[in-house]
Amino acid sequence: MSSPSKRREMDVMKLMMSDYTVEMINDGLNEFNVEFHGPKESLYEGGVWKIRVELPDAYPYKSPSIGFVNKIYHPNVDELSGSVCLDVINQSWSPMFDLLNVFEVFLPQLLLYPNPSDPLNGDAASLMMKDRKQYDQKVKEYCERYAKKEAITNSTAELESSDEDISDEESGSSDDDIAGHADP
Repeated sequence: MSSPSKRREMDVMKLMMSDYTVEMINDGLNEFNVEFHGPKESLYEGGVWKIRVELPDAYPYKSPSIGFVNKIYHPNVDELSGSVCLDVINQSWSPMFDLLNVFEVFLPQLLLYPNPSDPLNGDAASLMMKDRKQYDQKVKEYCERYAKKEAITNSTAELESSDEDISDEESGSSDDDIAGHADP
């Protein structure tokens, strides 16, 4: 490898040629989304997440930035931003690792073995330590609600608008009713 850009290109190509669906953002190799499936025999099995990856200019010497786009309930993932708290990515990254390691080893390990003592989501960590059964149920509810194949094929904006549509229907109002009341 003569340069970081060649290595970046090779790692992205390896990821694209594997079983992962990779969606490039803009025209460069610095930002992309990867379709990630929850590991087998875990609470997350059957879930599908869109993972946002940003590669710094100094990649592979500097770690990629990894985040969940759709929601996941996990002690080491910030629920709002999707940021991941994972030592191997945040602190002990090495150029020996590549993007396939992230998706085949690091993220599955994170989902299989959450660490509630180093949380980004304090509620999830607390619930996991206090009531494991309720925690497990909440993880499964999030998978059902937010981690479906359809959820990641829509843009985030479409997901938010569908949530608004549901609340409009629940209120029982319609555009016809409003138009009818406006007429004298």
